[in-house]
Amino acid sequence: MKAGLLVSLIVNFLVVASAGSFYNDFYFNWGHDHGKVYDNGNSLSLILDKNSGSGFQSKKEYLFGKIDIQLKLVHGNSAGTVTTFYLSSLGPYHDEIDFEFLGNTSGQPYTLHTNVFSQGKGNREQQFYLWFDPTADFHTYSILWNPQRIIFSVDGIAIREFKNLESIGVPFPKNQPMRIYSSLWEADDWATCGGRVKTDWTKAPFVASFRNFNVNACAWSYGASSCKSKSGFADSISNSWIWEELDAGRKGQMKWVRDNYMTYDYCKDSKRFPHGLPRECYVTNFP
Repeated sequence: MKAGLLVSLIVNFLVVASAGSFYNDFYFNWGHDHGKVYDNGNSLSLILDKNSGSGFQSKKEYLFGKIDIQLKLVHGNSAGTVTTFYLSSLGPYHDEIDFEFLGNTSGQPYTLHTNVFSQGKGNREQQFYLWFDPTADFHTYSILWNPQRIIFSVDGIAIREFKNLESIGVPFPKNQPMRIYSSLWEADDWATCGGRVKTDWTKAPFVASFRNFNVNACAWSYGASSCKSKSGFADSISNSWIWEELDAGRKGQMKWVRDNYMTYDYCKDSKRFPHGLPRECYVTNFP
């Protein structure tokens, strides 16, 4: 993307940065009685049992940003459970950027599932195992979304980059503001081993814990940016996420993850796409 076009996309935005409090920035959108907020709104737990799971969403919408959340996943036998952290707009032609954590039986690894939707079309799944036990402690999961790229990171290590390749006809989410969502729910018809392993409800309740929400983003309100630009705005954020890209060191880390922990890549699934892989898969520097 040319620099002039990038500036035109961001010139009307003012970055909103906040170390999020649940009370100030989020609310439960379902399963209200299966969510618990503590530590003065800085931490919360979602609970899943046979009656219900739970979920929350941001009060604001954002068009581009960097979102961090610390998460400790369901411990023990988590088969059939799905914990999510994602951005999404609404409607049949929605945009979406997904982290989904697919549970497993005790001693077996979680699957970290990622996907990108643009104009209602997804089918861009990449999956990974993690190089640590995500149930033993909190770890930081980040989505960076700017006009040039989307970067998925775990503890600061990039695992996936989805570049803006509109120049070759690949849709990229850049026009629809999105809210932040997280949830814990049961999906044992597909989540673990393709649905062959079911949820063991004798292990309920299942608990996923969240803390240290950090939102550094362009807020959107009433059909426009909530903050107007001032002259020099672009220069003032020249070293921030809006211009961020992977340097050689981070690209090397991403290659290490993808070489050692990637378990599925849609760009290598020719059986799924018998008439040809998606266009971006043929770009030599597209991970």
